[in-house]
Amino acid sequence: MSEVFAEAPERLSDEEALARFQNSTRQPKGSQLLGFQMLRVDQAKMEVEIGFDAGDRFGNPMGQIQGGYVCAMLDECMSVAGVVASNFTSVMPTLEMKTSFLRPAMPGRLRGIGRVTKWGRTVAFTEGELYDEAGKLVAKATGTAMPTPRAKFKG
Repeated sequence: MSEVFAEAPERLSDEEALARFQNSTRQPKGSQLLGFQMLRVDQAKMEVEIGFDAGDRFGNPMGQIQGGYVCAMLDECMSVAGVVASNFTSVMPTLEMKTSFLRPAMPGRLRGIGRVTKWGRTVAFTEGELYDEAGKLVAKATGTAMPTPRAKFKG
C-alpha cells in the first residue's frame, strides 16, 4: 500500500475494531449529528457498515431526507472505511465525491456500507451505499480521498 502503513501498530481484530468504535467517547460532532453507530468492520474487504439515525430534523419540505445529509452519511461511510483500512493510522480527507440518488430517503434508520476499492500511493478510491429500513438502496457514491497520517493532519 503506502507509507501510511509504514509504522502501523499491530492490527486489531474485526471485533476489536468494532468495539473501538462502539466504546468511543470522542465521536466527532458531525458523526453524532448523523446518529452514527458502527455495525460491522471487515478489514479483509476494507469495508464497514454503519447505522444512521435520520430523524425529521434532516427533512426537506417534502418530508424526505435532504440530499446533503445523504451525502454526508455516504462520505462518513467511505472515510471510515479508509480509516479502518489504514489500521487507524490515517484520516481520509475527501478530494472528490459523486453521488447518485436512486429513491427518496425517508426519516428513520438508514444503513450505510463503505469500502475502499483501491489504495494507491497517494490516493484511495472508495464506494458507499445507503439503504433504507426496508433494505432498499436509496443512494450510491464513489469518492477519492487522500490518506493522511494522523501525525501530519493539521485539521
